[in-house]
Amino acid sequence: MASSHCNTDSGLEIKTRSVEQTLIPLVTQITTLINHKEKPKKSEKTLRAIQRVGQAVSLAVGRFVTVGEAIASENEELKEEMYFACQEARRAGESIAQLTDVGSFDQPESDARATVYTDKTGMIKAARLLLSSVTKVLVLADRVVIKQIINSRSKVLATLEHLEKVSSFQEFVQIFSQFGNEMVEFAHLTGDRQNDLKDEKKKARMAAARAILEKCTMMLLTASKTCLRHPDCESARINKGGVFHRMRLALDQVIEIVTDSRQNGENEIHPTSIYADIKEFKMKVEGLRDNLHGMCKENLTTMLELILEHTEDFTDSAYTSHEYRERILELSRQARLELEQLVTVWKQAQCLKAKEATEDMELAIIKTRQCMSELRRELQNTAVESAGDLLKCYAEHVVLKALKVSGVEGNLEALAECTCKLSEQKEQLAETSRLLRHVSGTEPLEITCLHAEETFQVIGPQIISAAQTLALHPSSKIAKENLDVFCEAWESQLNDMSILLKEINDVFEGRRGEKRAYLSLPRPGQKHTTNLKIVKAVKLDAEEQAKIAKLGLELRLHTSDVDAETERWEDQENEILRQAQSMSSMAYSMYLFTRGEGLLKTTQDLFHQAEIFAEEGLRIHTTLHAFSNQLEEDEKAALLMETERFPALCQQLQMTSRTPVHGKAATFTKVDTSIQETKNVMTVLMKILSLCYKLLKMCKVDRTFMGSPHSWRGNQLQTVANGESLEGKNTDTFGVKSLERHMANLTFLESK
Repeated sequence: MASSHCNTDSGLEIKTRSVEQTLIPLVTQITTLINHKEKPKKSEKTLRAIQRVGQAVSLAVGRFVTVGEAIASENEELKEEMYFACQEARRAGESIAQLTDVGSFDQPESDARATVYTDKTGMIKAARLLLSSVTKVLVLADRVVIKQIINSRSKVLATLEHLEKVSSFQEFVQIFSQFGNEMVEFAHLTGDRQNDLKDEKKKARMAAARAILEKCTMMLLTASKTCLRHPDCESARINKGGVFHRMRLALDQVIEIVTDSRQNGENEIHPTSIYADIKEFKMKVEGLRDNLHGMCKENLTTMLELILEHTEDFTDSAYTSHEYRERILELSRQARLELEQLVTVWKQAQCLKAKEATEDMELAIIKTRQCMSELRRELQNTAVESAGDLLKCYAEHVVLKALKVSGVEGNLEALAECTCKLSEQKEQLAETSRLLRHVSGTEPLEITCLHAEETFQVIGPQIISAAQTLALHPSSKIAKENLDVFCEAWESQLNDMSILLKEINDVFEGRRGEKRAYLSLPRPGQKHTTNLKIVKAVKLDAEEQAKIAKLGLELRLHTSDVDAETERWEDQENEILRQAQSMSSMAYSMYLFTRGEGLLKTTQDLFHQAEIFAEEGLRIHTTLHAFSNQLEEDEKAALLMETERFPALCQQLQMTSRTPVHGKAATFTKVDTSIQETKNVMTVLMKILSLCYKLLKMCKVDRTFMGSPHSWRGNQLQTVANGESLEGKNTDTFGVKSLERHMANLTFLESK
């Protein structure tokens, strides 16, 4: 049972963190009960404690099943499966209560206690049934959320069809208002799903799709208005058509992610990267030590040639310097020679029927791996330097400014010249994104690079069509506004690329990289502006930015401290660690705002990020409280004392971020207060993380709490075996609140 963790005998795949985290306490408590059968003789005190655990599990499952049955009654297509799973869970819970019931063995004879509670086979059977049935209920309930996303997407798609066909401005205003509300709901559902996904690749794809939908919503507004104002303009129609097409593709991608299926039934094929191929090649070479006779040389030769073929993307690029090109070609030649030498000594070892690698072979393996590492490093340097140079070159957006001027002046000749320059920029940036993908180092970053490449390829021609429309109608305010929106999207993608470059550098340097929380799509409770009047967002001016810079730098130092602390942790999947890294990432984005950089462009973006940051702080406090319940009294008291101020600080930041202000001075004061309060939260978070690290080491539960529960579970078993852990304490620790909260959330979403 201990090995099952959150995989069940039913073969159900758990795809979300919420389902996985709901099951962990159940696995722990069930394992506690099973392992107590190892020693048949126990004190009466221990037996009573075990009985309370069994009863608590049974009662909690009963309440859990009631919620599951309520969901079943509201969803006809899941009714039969859900009811069956609920019945199995209830039966298993009752069986566990019976197996732990010692009420009929109250006689003083020790023989009774020696024979009670020894049906380990029965307990294992009941535990497996309970775990698989509860998992099935959760996975079935998760289908309700998937259905909501599908239904929400269908509504958005239907309204999108109406928007594309409207011919009057009045009708457009009415339908766009409806579309805005539907997009808010869709953004809410997909945002929650993105955060809940376990698969990092899917999370990255979902983030890319949602970013497209967010940016395209504003493009759709201005492109449609331009087309309605100039119905006979071909470039306006092309511009509008491109936006609608891209939104449909993004909507399809969201459904592919949540349903795990392609619209056309085919499997999606992502291009391979050199980084991944070199990593695999080096592993195969390393594996020759233990498997002298199990691999043929053709496999290694084919793998190397494929890698060297991909390096042609770098050597054939017009933007790769002569020095880098020559170095890559030299390392490619050297890699072939090193592999030839390895194959030679490998064959010699085989002829000698050696049982392990010879000294010559060991040397050849080391030299081959070293050469491949040098090649990878050279490719990384080439891509990163090329990207950095391009971003510096295009930082002033000279071509975009010239394009706008030529459009306003109606100068078609100047526009044609600017169009050629922008097309060249587009190809450069797309190719650079492709090179970065090859060396990005992680699959999520590869997907982000792919998204960047596609975005430049799509937005470039859209800017050109918007500029052509303005040049044909130079006095049109809506055509000018439309061009501005597309240019802003281009600038935003350049900014995203600079952040992507930093994340790739973090991977090179052995850091995990800053994980960005999704920032700007609407969240629950946010009001959506349903009219077409665009609210002007407030940005800090140069003087305000100078004032806030010192405070921003202090916040940056705090994020560095937290990042350094998290890097010490062995278990990078620990829930406390993941939440702390998320908070650090958000704090870093707020620091970038103080410098006029990053994803947060306006004060409203900053306040929204501060609110999400505070919410994450309250979530980590809940996690810390759960962790404290697994500690001895002294350690628990120390942790609770350290975390005492934490929720109050988070709530204060929440209040600050939500309090409306008017006027420039009041807005700046709110910015200053938000940064200061974020810094205060990070100060306490740093102390908490440091203490948690020590406690995890002391209690030997590092790599277990909210991760894999083996040692944590063992610690519990030891204390229960001494008849201490369950005596006089709340026995409802199996996690019924977590179960009920998960199901309540699903029910809440279903009722919306």
